[in-house]
Amino acid sequence: MIIHEAKFIKSSPSFDLCPEPKFPEFAFIGRSNVGKSSLINMLTGRKNLAKTSGTPGKTRLINHFLINEAWYLVDLPGYGFAKTSKKNREAWEKMIYRYLENRQNLVNTFILIDARHEPMTIDLDFISWFGERGLPFVLLFTKADKPTKAKLQHNLKIYREKLLEFWEEPPLSVITSATSKRGREEVFSLIEHLMEED
Repeated sequence: MIIHEAKFIKSSPSFDLCPEPKFPEFAFIGRSNVGKSSLINMLTGRKNLAKTSGTPGKTRLINHFLINEAWYLVDLPGYGFAKTSKKNREAWEKMIYRYLENRQNLVNTFILIDARHEPMTIDLDFISWFGERGLPFVLLFTKADKPTKAKLQHNLKIYREKLLEFWEEPPLSVITSATSKRGREEVFSLIEHLMEED
C-alpha cells in the first residue's frame, strides 16, 4: 500500500462525538510508552502525524486520520495510563471500551506490545478482554530493534506460551520497528486484506 494522503480529521473526547462512520476503521492501542505514535508515523510516512512525547500517556482523545480518502486510522488512548487521577483513568477506560465494543465500522484493532519485555499481566488481560467479546484484533510487537535477537526470540516464545494457556492457537501477530520500518508491509497487507473482506 502506498500512502498518498494521511489527513488529521478529528480528536473526539467521547465515542458519541467520533466522525461519521462512513469509512472502514483500523484502531491502534497499547500500553503507555509502547511506541504507538512512532509506529503510526512510520506506517504513514509522516514524521509528526501522531504526536510523540517523552511523557507516556499523552494521547487522551480518540484521534481519527483519513488515509488515502479510503479508511480511518484511529489513534486510541493507551491503557496502563500515565500518572493521572483515578477519575480520569476511569473516564478514559469507559471511552475506550465503549468505542471498541460499539463502533460499527471498526474492522480491526491493532494491540501494540513492547517486544523488549516478557508478558505483562496488563497486556494479557487486555488481549483476553478482546477474546471474551469476540472482537477482531492483531498483535503488533513494537521496538523489535531494541532487544538483542536472542532476547527478542525469548520474549516472543514466552508470549506464545502464555497465550496458548488461553487460546487454541496464538493470535495473529506482526513484529515491528518504527526505526527500521520492519513490519510495515505486513501491517498494510493485513489492512488491505481485511478491507476486501469487509
